[in-house]
Amino acid sequence: MVSFSVGDVINVLNSCKPQLIALAVIIVMALIVIIACSKVEKRKKALICKEDLIAMGLGITIVINLICTGPMRTLLNLVSGDGTISEDSMNNAINANVQMAEEGMVLLKNEDNTLPLKDTKKLNVFGWSSTNPVYSGTGAGSINDNYDKVSILEGLKKAGFEVNQEIADFYVNFKDTRPIIDYWGQDWTVPEPSMDEYDQADIFNKAKAFSDVAVVVLARSGGEGADLPTSYYVEEDTFKASGGGLWGGAEGLRMSEYAEDLDESKTYLEPTTRELQMIDRVAKEFSTVIVVINSANTMELGVLDQYDSVKAAIYTPGAGQAGFTALGKILNGEVNPSGKTADTFVYDLTKTPYFNNIGLFTYENMKQYGHIDDLGLVDMYPSFVNYVENIYVGYKYYETAAKENFIDYDSTVQYPFGYGLSYTTFSQKMGDISEENGIVSFEVTVQNTGDVAGKDVVEVFFDPPYTNGGIEKASANLVEFAKTDMLKPGESQVLTISFAVEDMASFDAKVNKCYVLESGDYTISINADSHNVIDSRVYTVQNDTVYSEDNARSSDQTAAVTQLEFAEGNAEYLSRADGFANYEKATAAPSDYMLPEQEKEAFLNNSNYDPRDYNDENDEMPVTGAKNGIVLEDLKNVDYDDEKWEQLLDELTVDEMNTLIATGGYQTAAIESIEKSSTVDCDGAAAINNNFTGQGSIGFPSEVMLACTWNKELAATFGDNIGEMADEMGVTGWYAPSMNMHRTAFGGRNFEYYSEDGVLAGKMAAKAVEAAKKHGVYAYIKHFALNDQETNRYGQLCTWSTEQAIREIYLKPFELAVKDGGADAVMSSYNHIGTLPGCACAPLDLTILRDEWGFRGMVLTDYFVDFGFMDSDRAIRNGVDIMLADYDTGTNYLTDTTSATAVKAMRQATKNILYTVVNSRVYEDHTFDRGLDTWQKVLIGVDALVLILFAVAEIRTVQKYRKSDLQNEAEQK
Repeated sequence: MVSFSVGDVINVLNSCKPQLIALAVIIVMALIVIIACSKVEKRKKALICKEDLIAMGLGITIVINLICTGPMRTLLNLVSGDGTISEDSMNNAINANVQMAEEGMVLLKNEDNTLPLKDTKKLNVFGWSSTNPVYSGTGAGSINDNYDKVSILEGLKKAGFEVNQEIADFYVNFKDTRPIIDYWGQDWTVPEPSMDEYDQADIFNKAKAFSDVAVVVLARSGGEGADLPTSYYVEEDTFKASGGGLWGGAEGLRMSEYAEDLDESKTYLEPTTRELQMIDRVAKEFSTVIVVINSANTMELGVLDQYDSVKAAIYTPGAGQAGFTALGKILNGEVNPSGKTADTFVYDLTKTPYFNNIGLFTYENMKQYGHIDDLGLVDMYPSFVNYVENIYVGYKYYETAAKENFIDYDSTVQYPFGYGLSYTTFSQKMGDISEENGIVSFEVTVQNTGDVAGKDVVEVFFDPPYTNGGIEKASANLVEFAKTDMLKPGESQVLTISFAVEDMASFDAKVNKCYVLESGDYTISINADSHNVIDSRVYTVQNDTVYSEDNARSSDQTAAVTQLEFAEGNAEYLSRADGFANYEKATAAPSDYMLPEQEKEAFLNNSNYDPRDYNDENDEMPVTGAKNGIVLEDLKNVDYDDEKWEQLLDELTVDEMNTLIATGGYQTAAIESIEKSSTVDCDGAAAINNNFTGQGSIGFPSEVMLACTWNKELAATFGDNIGEMADEMGVTGWYAPSMNMHRTAFGGRNFEYYSEDGVLAGKMAAKAVEAAKKHGVYAYIKHFALNDQETNRYGQLCTWSTEQAIREIYLKPFELAVKDGGADAVMSSYNHIGTLPGCACAPLDLTILRDEWGFRGMVLTDYFVDFGFMDSDRAIRNGVDIMLADYDTGTNYLTDTTSATAVKAMRQATKNILYTVVNSRVYEDHTFDRGLDTWQKVLIGVDALVLILFAVAEIRTVQKYRKSDLQNEAEQK
């Protein structure tokens, strides 16, 4: 999603242009009449002028009605929503928020069992962010400001701690708001006073007198529209907090307002110079230091290892509206932390395989395809990003590289994927493996062997057989996980783990062009994290299983065979062969900024795409406008392939389908002829927020924190709460969950995405989708697909990757959300897959999503602005059904509405939309309403009142003229 801009306002006015012209004509004509009758006899002049004004008023009223029922109808539908969230639902959501934070905060370090704090009730809390923490992120995934937030300091106070208020006041006086990180302007300053400012206020001496325990808070923010800086330096500070941008808001770029923090060799995800000075001082002045890392993006945290006094560290990604309540409970021991990391923490992010291949790489030979928006404010030329690390994303690289002796693991990885400490200890014992009908099963007995009640996570990985130079395979692959109940000391729980044998297959893009389960020994293990194995068993596959055209995996409707070879491009991709022998070459920064001529010749955008060039003369024109007597309600629970759908679709006109497809922004339009109700969709990756009415829920923790719970039941609780509140708000579609990958630590929207691992992300998302669906709410899983960076995402960003990586890493969360969660709505992506836009990529949006996975539902674009490539004609012919626009943006309405090919595509898109809507909450007994929308009732009432007033005015005008005429006749006699 993108924010509304002045460009949107101009487009809305353009969509009303015919009516506005008519309005101007009416006013001008009325003025001409008044001028023309200036020399007419006084009584007649008065009559003519009054009649003229009445006629003008009627004309204006008619034009306003035409605007309201025409181009503004969609927007009026959206602003007239009147649903509210009940107090019970809100309380349920707050309780769930806190529970997610309790289980999602990760204890990274706890030397000498420093935590929980037993005898300490006074805390010195250092770090400016302690007074202004990061609750979520900015953009579509932000949380609702209408609700109070529990801050870090408030969370500590709620738990019975007394915080040093003098330090808090010092920070607030230093700076009281977090720097702006927005679409058009970013100030990446990490606020922190200098040592001189600390000393001038005598902070440390006073703090030592208050308590010998210190808490240090480090925080990093992110948001939609910009990735995090990989170099903490910029030659020119162009940032303006106001007076710039499209709304007179933030514009430009600033790295830091503190000269000493600017460092070209550092990234935004390292502690700044000022932070390091503060930590150094705190670590030397206090004997017990606890560090809180408040960031959805993994940071470089080597500083935690440098001081003996730094005893403990807690990872707290965005905690949502009330989640910091849990931090106090963890510090005082009321809550035993059970979170596990959803990403790998490394000591040096600049040495990651992806580091040289993130950011803006603009093609040098594609200037003719550049796009300047309607205001001339943004130049966008096709660019590219190469996913050179192949399948070796996150822990899959580090564990495999360690096994190949390519890296020293301990000096490279600080905290593995799936890592997290507890206040108690557990044992896990793995039972023998059994296999029946392609399902592997075994039991794991988890026992609390410590002194404190707590929960533990069973993490199941597999290490497949690998042939040097063969199919790429990581040595560690999460395949399943489960979380225990709360176990008292000495208590045990037996968890049954099961997964399909085919889940261990790898996609062979080179030889077999499909998934292959190779013969050999598969080590299945239960782990403490991705690196540390607790116990394991060997499962042996006797013969290769090739899941080709005639042997689809059991979870696929049709075989998953090669579809995305075109997206590989000409990049060099990292290979495990010979112990990552090609690492230096594969992970180097791009040196070729030219799109190959073959791809360039086939490149399409709005400058050269004409739908008529792709019409099939053999297509037959579908029936439209028939009178079959069927309404949409008749199709509820009717199978997608039932012939009755064709009878309903025959009734629709081209104009009705065109409007439905073109105006899908935050809603689906009503269709009177088939009694289709309008529906409302809302934003919010961690909430449900109506941007038009201001109604919304509290903000839940970020998806990262939810992933760190490793608790599928909590993911379901999240979806259940969203579904319940959406139903009360009258909302049917939820623009979430977001499930792109943490390909890098620098993704601007990492807070909105779950993890670096597709299985963890997909299984958590599937539970949320499934739970929301029980309330009749369809979740638009997004952004499909490979929308893993913000940089130039809507500037024709060509994303290049191997098909194996696309399928095994980047599509995995979506696949699980569809197959396991029953997702029936998808939001496509801005970025291109190779050279095909995500919102017009048939191999992805049709073949893989619908044919292979069996998806039956609708696919929506991301926020629909031209951007040089978004086009409804192209979209509906390639698997995308509905445009996220509320008005005529120039390319959201179809230009070809007469060819059989176009009408067939419209018909298919319409069917997908209607199928999704009729099986939603809108057609449940407690919500179904064929009546008029609120604004329509208001408009009718206002129209009636206005007509009465005009009628009264007309009667009085005529009566007055007649009375005057009679008086004049009497005087003449």
